[in-house]
This record gives sequence, C-alpha cells and structure tokens, in this order.
Amino acid sequence: MLPDHFTPVPLDKSYRLLNHGPTVIVSAQHASERNAMSAAWACALDFAPPKISVVLDKATRTRALVEGSGLFAVQLPTVPQAALTVGLGTDSAVTEPHKLVKHGVQLFDAPGLAVPLVAGCAAWLVCKLIPEPHNQQSYDLFIAEVVAAWADERVFRNGHWEFGSAPAELRTLHYVAGGQFFAIGESVRVK
Repeated sequence: MLPDHFTPVPLDKSYRLLNHGPTVIVSAQHASERNAMSAAWACALDFAPPKISVVLDKATRTRALVEGSGLFAVQLPTVPQAALTVGLGTDSAVTEPHKLVKHGVQLFDAPGLAVPLVAGCAAWLVCKLIPEPHNQQSYDLFIAEVVAAWADERVFRNGHWEFGSAPAELRTLHYVAGGQFFAIGESVRVK
C-alpha cells in the first residue's frame, strides 16, 4: 500500500529533489533480501536523462544488494526520522541482520519496480545503476539514472520544494557529524 501524499514527480524535475543537499537513505533488494542505510554524500549529476551519484562504502550490505540487483532507491528522511537515520547509518546489516526491525523501518514497494522504499520520507527516487567499476572500487562512488521519482505533495509540488508552507516535520535533514543534523531552513529569494 502506498502512503498518503505519495505523488509522482516528472523525471525532468527529479534533480530538484536532491539539489538542496539533504542526507539520504539508500535502500535496495536482491533476491529476497532487503536493506537500507543512510548516506550523507549524494547529489544530482545530470538532467536528461536524470542521474545522481552516491557514496556507498564497501563494508555495507546495502552496497552488495545494489551491485547484485542493479537498482536502488534514494529517499529523503524528515525531521521525525533523525534517530532512524542515525541508526541506519550506524548499524550494519552485516553485524546486525535485523537492523530494519530494530529501528522500526517501515518499507513499501515502489510501484512497478522491485525496490523497497522507506515510509515517512519527503521524497523517493528509484535509480538504475550505471556500472563504473573503477569509480565503485576506488572511490565507493556509484552513478545511476533516475527511472522513477515521487514526493510528498505537501512539501514538493509543481516541481518545487514548499518548505515554507509545509508542516515543519516534513523538513529534510542535513548531516553535520556526531549525530547532529540541521533541518532545511527558510527560503531566501533573489529577484
């Protein structure tokens, strides 16, 4: 079942979901195994087709699932998910196989795609891996094409973030260090 306010985002506007530099949760599935991890280094890379980059450490189980399936999701956690985001970034499924249960992660399936999505986020992007073995091995850098995107319509609509008029709990997180985040702030417009 899809969450309330889960609205498609046109692919030509999907880069805007990451343009403000949020912390993300990366999720993937291979065979019947699912996992999710936090990542602080993700960014929009191109417009047409839309592409992103994300750093996934060699030691993570999620990376192995991404490499196995060739698909993954990047989602933008919100203020109420700060503790969950820290937990998914601190605990590894390699040593804590039930970490999703431990942190109360609720998953749902991406429409028409074999990728789990994390409920409660502000936005979701499903990505198809563009294999770059040198970058992946040398720098843990993964490049992917965005093949589908959705956002919570209360905070992202008509191709733009609406943080000023959205409920404060829908603000995205921006990681600093040591379990500290900033929530996205107020808009500053230049005319």
